Amino acid sequence: MRHHLAAATLLLGLAAPAITPAMAQDAPNLRIALREDADLLDPTLSRTYVGRIVLVSLCQSLFTYNDKLQIVPELAAGYEWTDSKTLVLKLRPGLTFHDNTPVDAASVKYSLERHATMAGSARKAELASMDHAEVIDPLTLRIVLKSPDAVFLSQLAVRSGVLVSPKAAEALGKDFGTHPVCTGPYKFVERVAQDHITLEKFAAHPDAANYHFNRVTYQIIVDGTVRLANLRAGGIDLSESIVATDAEAVKKDPKLKLVVFDGLGYSGLTFNLGRSARSQTPIGQDARVRRAFELSIDRAAIVNVVFNGMYSPNAQPVPASSPFYAQGLQAPARDVAAARALLAEAGVKTPYPLTITLPNSPEAQQVGVVIQSMAAEAGFEVKLDAMEFASSLEKADRGDFQAYLIGWSGRPDADGNIRDLLHSGAPINYSGYASPAFDGFIDQAKQVSDMAQRRDLYAKAFAQLHADLPILYLYTQRNIVGMSAKVSGFVPVPDGMIRLTGVTLTP
Repeated sequence: MRHHLAAATLLLGLAAPAITPAMAQDAPNLRIALREDADLLDPTLSRTYVGRIVLVSLCQSLFTYNDKLQIVPELAAGYEWTDSKTLVLKLRPGLTFHDNTPVDAASVKYSLERHATMAGSARKAELASMDHAEVIDPLTLRIVLKSPDAVFLSQLAVRSGVLVSPKAAEALGKDFGTHPVCTGPYKFVERVAQDHITLEKFAAHPDAANYHFNRVTYQIIVDGTVRLANLRAGGIDLSESIVATDAEAVKKDPKLKLVVFDGLGYSGLTFNLGRSARSQTPIGQDARVRRAFELSIDRAAIVNVVFNGMYSPNAQPVPASSPFYAQGLQAPARDVAAARALLAEAGVKTPYPLTITLPNSPEAQQVGVVIQSMAAEAGFEVKLDAMEFASSLEKADRGDFQAYLIGWSGRPDADGNIRDLLHSGAPINYSGYASPAFDGFIDQAKQVSDMAQRRDLYAKAFAQLHADLPILYLYTQRNIVGMSAKVSGFVPVPDGMIRLTGVTLTP
C-alpha cells in the first residue's frame, strides 16, 4: 500500500501487524509516522535522517547525545584518552545482540572495522582517523588513531558507533539491512517498502524496563496533510514531522500535543560541480553563475511562504545556535539586477535552463516552486524534477542531476555537517566539490581541541564554501513533532531523533 490516497482511505490500512494475545496484555503498541521511507537499515550503509530515527531504537551506539547535546555512554560504560591518539573503551557487562550472541570488545572491533572498510560504507570518512583497534579483554577495547581527532568521540555517538552482530553480519553480508541484528531495545520484525517497518521489544535488553511498548510500527506517510489526518483520527500516535503550516492546528487540538525545538542541520541546493558529465554546464563550472542564482532568491521569503516563518534563513552549514556559527557570514539580500549582471559577465544567454531534482514531498515541491518563480526574474528557467526520496538519492549517487534540493539533519560538531558532504572524495560528496583550501581548514580543525582555534578554522572553511557555492544553503529547520495527548515522557533532543526511553501511551 502506498500513502498517496485520500486520508480516509489510508486510515483503514494503518493497523499494526498482528500480535499474540499474551503480548497484547503486556503493553500497548506505538505507531510513529515517518515523512519518507528509510534507506537501508544497515548502520554501515545507511544515510537518511528517517533511517536514523528507526536505528536509534533498533541499533544502539557506544555513545549517544542527551538533551543538552552532551556525549554520554550508551553501550559503553566509560572511556579514557590515555594520550591524544589512544582511546580506551569499557563496555557495559551483560549485553547481548538480538541473536543472543554477546556484545564484547571483539564485536566492537568487528563493527568499527566493518564501518571503516566495507565496500559502499557511508562511515569511512567518519572513521578515517582510526588506525586500528585492539581487544584488551572481553569488555575493554583500545582504539589507536593515526593522528589526534577532536571529533572522533562524537562519531561514536551516531552511526559509526553502532554495533552489529558479527554472526549475523557475516551470514547476511551486503543483505544485512534486510534483517538487521543489533543490540537496541527493539528488534527487527518486518519491513514493507514504502509502507511500514515493525520492531518488537527485546526482552533481554538491560534497560527493557524503561521501554514500554511491545511493538513499534513506523508508518511511511509522505503527505503532511495525511499525517495530520491520521494523527487526529488516532491512526498514528506520533508524527516525527508536522508541516509548519499545520503547527497551529495541532497546538489548538486538545487531543494532540505539539513539541517544537531547534534543529542542527540545514536544507540547501547542492550543485553538480564535478560528479559527472552533467556538471559540464555554466552553473557547474562557473561560480559567478551560482552566485547569480543565489542573488535571484530571497531565503526569508521561502521560509515565510512555505514554513510560516518557523525556520531560519541561513547561508552556512550550521545553525545560529552552534558554537561554530560564523557571525560575519550572512545571506546576501536578493538583488535581481546584480544577478543579471553576473550572468552577462559570465557570457550566459538567458533564459538559462536549470533542472532542480527534489523529493516529491509537498513541502519540497513548494520550496521548488517559490525558487522557480523568483529565479525566473533574474533569467533562470527552472524545471522541477520531483520524485520519491530514495530515487532522488540514487540519482545523486550517479551524479545524474544539475542541482539537488536536499537537507542534512545535522550533528552537534561542525565537522559532521561538512566533511562527508564536501571533503574531496568523501562518500556523499554529491557535488563532486574538491577544494584543497577547504580540505585544509577542516583537516586542521579536526586535529586541534582549542575551541577558539577550531571556530576560526571553520569560519575560514565556511567563507570558502560561500565563495565556491557547491551548496547554496537556504535555511535551518526546526523539529516539529506532533503526538497524541496520551503520549507522555518524550524528551526532545536537537538531533531530532525519536528516543523511546521512558515514553508511555495511556490507553
